[in-house]
Amino acid sequence: MSSKFSFEYAPDVQVLVERLIRVLELDYIKKENVICMRSYGSTANAYARIWELPSIWQKALNIEPHYVIEVLSQHYDKLPQEEKEKTLIHELLHIPKSFSGATVPHKNFDRRIDARTVNRLYKRYKERLMDYG
Repeated sequence: MSSKFSFEYAPDVQVLVERLIRVLELDYIKKENVICMRSYGSTANAYARIWELPSIWQKALNIEPHYVIEVLSQHYDKLPQEEKEKTLIHELLHIPKSFSGATVPHKNFDRRIDARTVNRLYKRYKERLMDYG
């Protein structure tokens, strides 16, 4: 693999994100409007990040809000499964309940996107996953 930046669709991540949305009952998220990509060669230290489609582009292209969850291969792919799931839960928490195309910051009034929130949702996810068989 070269050091040049590139990206591709990430069907494995897509399946996991759709399962997280379903099991955690994040019904406000339109799963068909969340696209998962894997990047290579990024210099960012993040495991993953979420990208929004600005409202001006939504209007200009006459399309609904969309989000891209990017996993950075050099960091994300090495994670154990539990950490991959927690990372994706974290990114999904950035999608507002209005599904407007904007993103929720880490600190937003009384709602925080932090390890405590992610761990609470992860625990719920694992409990519900057992119910799915």
